[in-house]
Amino acid sequence: MDKTLNYLNNLLKPNDKVVIATSTGPDSMFLLHLLEQFQTKLSLQIIIAHVNHNVRKQSQEEEEFIKNYAKEKKLDFELLKITEYKAANFQHDARSQRYEFFYKVVEKYQANYLMTAHHGDDLMETILMRLTRGSSLNGYIGIKKQTKKNKFQIIRPLLYMTKQEIIEYMDKNKLKYYIDTSNSSSKYTRNRYRQEILPFLKQENNDVHLKYLAFSEELEEANNYISKQVQKHLKKVYIDNTLDITKTQNIDNYLLTKIIAEIFHLLYQEELNKINKKHQENLLHLIKTDKASMSISLPNNIIALKEYNKIRFINNKDIVFEKFNEVFRGDITLKNGNKIVQIKSSNKTDNYHLYLNSKDIKLPIIVRSRKPSDKMAVKNLNGSKKVQDILVNEKIAKSQRDALPIVTDSAGNILWIPGIKKSKFDRAKTKNYDIILKYQLKEGKNNE
Repeated sequence: MDKTLNYLNNLLKPNDKVVIATSTGPDSMFLLHLLEQFQTKLSLQIIIAHVNHNVRKQSQEEEEFIKNYAKEKKLDFELLKITEYKAANFQHDARSQRYEFFYKVVEKYQANYLMTAHHGDDLMETILMRLTRGSSLNGYIGIKKQTKKNKFQIIRPLLYMTKQEIIEYMDKNKLKYYIDTSNSSSKYTRNRYRQEILPFLKQENNDVHLKYLAFSEELEEANNYISKQVQKHLKKVYIDNTLDITKTQNIDNYLLTKIIAEIFHLLYQEELNKINKKHQENLLHLIKTDKASMSISLPNNIIALKEYNKIRFINNKDIVFEKFNEVFRGDITLKNGNKIVQIKSSNKTDNYHLYLNSKDIKLPIIVRSRKPSDKMAVKNLNGSKKVQDILVNEKIAKSQRDALPIVTDSAGNILWIPGIKKSKFDRAKTKNYDIILKYQLKEGKNNE
């Protein structure tokens, strides 16, 4: 108990507002009793938040008890009476509704802390259960002593204590509490750990819960360090839903798996449960494979599309491409926002500018999408070359090739693949031209 008191003494400040999740069980009533000892000394505002789950006959009696207790002690009181459970998993639904209520109470009072009565036994049970069924490094931490939220912290000061210590104190000091009989039912997994495994561990070491707490805190420190490393590397390798494979080559494999997990977290947010270990393994393989072009399907119609040294995460609906064929009349805006415009003068000789002599071509100029049979007489190259081969050599991503404009004359001669290659019809060197075309990117990176 001394460790808990010291922890609270170092944590609490004058005029703090504390919401206590109070079920009327021995744990939460003990926590409430401890906080009351600090109330006068620090002028704390204590708010009792009680949830009536409405599943036991005793629930109404407990509600009345804690409501009267708050009135007698002149403490603020907030109540949630659950009337409907929507999810098939009762415990999960009850917890969701419970914490949604607690957060609303915290917001209402602008509280500094939400305190729950999780104790050392709860921590041991949680760690053992997650080790058995499998979890992540963060999951193996079990129950954290402090969890930072936006404007408040969730605090669990009783992790230093066992259930037995709490009950012994409550009984010795004749403090009233209620027992939830469902906590002894063997149909719940947690109760089986509580009844069968914890007693054995405590026989081996009476303070085993403190060993588990130290283990949990060690894992938390390691996890925090790894998370910082993940965020540092993530900013470099993952931008605009695109992973740069070249920047992952010197990253340790373990850290890379954590970066992958964080990418999935960013992509799926509240639906992260749709991602499993197989998805993570497939993405790691996509990063490591030597194949230049490859893709994997992910939940929610998302595709991880590898093209050379990039992996883009896109909705498979976004890769449907509409063919186009338009007469150029001096200015045309493409589907991707880029433009082809006719300008009066320029001294640029890059692939974003084309100089034509109207006597060499058949007008009007056409801007169209790519065709499988396309060939172009490349400038300074004898003969013609397939447009497909040009795009492959230039490492243009497969998914982007059909979106590229092809500029031709009315006779079908390919004059230009804007931004990529110019044809033999370009007359920049001889200055014998009367048409200048410019390919203007949406981002304006190649502007004059």
